[in-house]
Amino acid sequence: MSAMKRREFLRVGAWATGGALITSRLAFAHAAATGRRPRFVLVILRGALDGLAAVPPCGDRGYGRLRGEFALRAPGEPKGALPLDGFFGLHPSLGFLGQSYAARELIVFHAVASPYRERSHFDGQDVLENGTAQAHASQSGWLNRALAQAPGGGRRRDAGVALGQNVPLVMRGPAEVTSWSPSKLTGLDDDTLARITDLYARDPLLSVRLADALMADRVAAEPGAMAPDMAAPPNMAPAQAGQVQAGQPPAPPAPGGAYAETVRAAAGFLRQEDGPQVAVFDTTGWDTHANEGAAEGQLAGRLAALDKGLATLKGELGPVWKDTAVLLVTEFGRTAAINGTRGTDHGTATMAFLAGGAVAGGRVIADWPGLSSHELYQGRDLTPTLDLRCVLKGVLEEHLAIAPRALEATVFPQSERARALAGLIRA
Repeated sequence: MSAMKRREFLRVGAWATGGALITSRLAFAHAAATGRRPRFVLVILRGALDGLAAVPPCGDRGYGRLRGEFALRAPGEPKGALPLDGFFGLHPSLGFLGQSYAARELIVFHAVASPYRERSHFDGQDVLENGTAQAHASQSGWLNRALAQAPGGGRRRDAGVALGQNVPLVMRGPAEVTSWSPSKLTGLDDDTLARITDLYARDPLLSVRLADALMADRVAAEPGAMAPDMAAPPNMAPAQAGQVQAGQPPAPPAPGGAYAETVRAAAGFLRQEDGPQVAVFDTTGWDTHANEGAAEGQLAGRLAALDKGLATLKGELGPVWKDTAVLLVTEFGRTAAINGTRGTDHGTATMAFLAGGAVAGGRVIADWPGLSSHELYQGRDLTPTLDLRCVLKGVLEEHLAIAPRALEATVFPQSERARALAGLIRA
């Protein structure tokens, strides 16, 4: 099995603990010396993405038995998974992520979970965002608390931006952040806007808020640095060794609607020299109880849209991509076996993706538990072997220079056993 062996996995964790403080200081010193300004994007996949579909363990004999006709074929076979490390594959709809893996800009984490062990979307998302081991244990989110502990103390109001109709829990807390959402209204004409500006001018609070909103809209709408091959993604170029195989189906169209607008807005904010370093947005529709599909179908379409949005994000960020890390997480996984309605039910462990030019990628990190009946959690789910907080701590420490002591005491309280993974970000 080519997934990370248990001894190697534990050795990485032990090294991470011993070198944590040094790593954080070096990350901050390196960023200051090189003028690098790291950007971080958190994408929450709400609804519980099926990790065994997104990253199928093709090398596990139990996978085909559990998934039956919904088991993805091995890499190299018609409609097969994209190649990763020889044991795991990648869903064929995730062509951009496949290219990122080959370019060493993607780390795949598998058999990962938050501390939550029940199967409620509401509570699972709360734990995912609040950074504790229990639902509703905190009214603030781990990412906001991390911004408050970042160099500069989170005093800048635009240190982070939440994109969507509401500011999610993960971005609420002591650090001031800005927000933006796609407008459902038609644009105002200049005369109406001038009248509103005059009306608000005498109110110090409203005038500032209006100015902030107008500036945010200008930033979000500013044309990006989208590369020609990302504006309307064509078929993939011929694969090099280890890349996506030739003969893949044409890339799906670029994401449309509010999702595309949100992705481009996120890039617009992060491109700014003095703009936010952190952006958060979410996607929905991952609750595939029925008619999930395999290489084609409902889930494949959603994965294709997600993948194309990430490609758009890279293209829009342009040169900023090299300093960017994008983390994709979901509240929990799904059942290992297909249910009676040709879908999957709420489960436990799943996968997470860390992509970007700042990522030391080209790896799958997994202490794989196996899929035989006695290896499944409660006889039905993929067993979690990696605490998601280990990943979060590693990214925050190495990429955003959050001190280990702050991570333990404030960002993820009472999480001493969840040791930060090291080496996730390029030196």
